[in-house]
Amino acid sequence: MLELRPNCECCDRDLPPESSEARICSFECTFCVSCAQTVLMGICPNCGGELVARPRRPACKLESNLASTKRIFKPGGCAQPASLE
Repeated sequence: MLELRPNCECCDRDLPPESSEARICSFECTFCVSCAQTVLMGICPNCGGELVARPRRPACKLESNLASTKRIFKPGGCAQPASLE
């Protein structure tokens, strides 16, 4: 099950579970659409993976399957995407 992390790792923008503005990689690194497109050019700076729209969990499922509350913020690590290998 996806963690649905609560914020953008680059700018710390809030990204609630219902947000259509969240982008994730296959490791669930989470970014807002603005940082994903303009800063990261669609590539995760942590793993080099593709950033795609994060699925939204239906509200009725959030009651028993809570989203994460742990914030990850790495403003210094968001300037250069990791190289693809």
